[in-house]
Amino acid sequence: MSGGALLTGSLMFVLFTDFGLEGPYTGQMKAVLIGEAPGVPVVDLCADLSPFEAQGAAYLLAAYLDAFPADAVFVCVVDPGVGSSRDGLVLKADGQHFVGPDNGLLALVARRAAAASAWRITWTPERLSASFHGRDLFAPVAARLARGEAPPGEPLPREAVDRADWPNDLARIVYIDRYGNLVSGHRATGVPEIAAIGAGRHRIAHGGTFSAVPPNTAFWYANANGLIEIAVNQGRADTELGVSVGAAIEVFEDG
Repeated sequence: MSGGALLTGSLMFVLFTDFGLEGPYTGQMKAVLIGEAPGVPVVDLCADLSPFEAQGAAYLLAAYLDAFPADAVFVCVVDPGVGSSRDGLVLKADGQHFVGPDNGLLALVARRAAAASAWRITWTPERLSASFHGRDLFAPVAARLARGEAPPGEPLPREAVDRADWPNDLARIVYIDRYGNLVSGHRATGVPEIAAIGAGRHRIAHGGTFSAVPPNTAFWYANANGLIEIAVNQGRADTELGVSVGAAIEVFEDG
């Protein structure tokens, strides 16, 4: 790739993948990013997304953006269709860049942005394995963007990135953190504190924070990223409630 001046300010790469916390995949992607855009820090936002669950990850990704600077470059890989005819995308949304597969992973970012532009990646690297586009395609494209180069592709309408049949809020569990807390794809904005959240066979009342309820008590709250989250104070909500990723939740506004 041709060289170019790196953007200044708070430029960083942000990795958002289902690669897991073990194995060589994240390390190989970082090697490409650092090699092709030296000096740009790499932040591991999430490596333990539920495998193959692009829809759930899309709602989680959209909730995290405010924590990152306007010139961040996100490398997003939840890609069960890798090696197929699905396209690769570049999305610019409110200044931030996103690189990833065209499978809905970037849909909610595109939908919620005040300003957005999109491109279908048409550039083909010298090495493009059938199973690791994160390393061979998305990381090199992200490095180009960090160097200030134009997206290597054809412009698309932002609507082409969105999934019109996907709801504005996803009423199911999309992520379970290391504490066993159940993170939904449903924003807490507009949900009254009197509401109860149904999950599994349970109907769970609101609690402002962990210390507001007794130990071993389940409650729901608006988490630090604005999503409805279910937890058990000093316990694991996933095991104690018998709820896993993909489980539906229901909002009962009258409690």
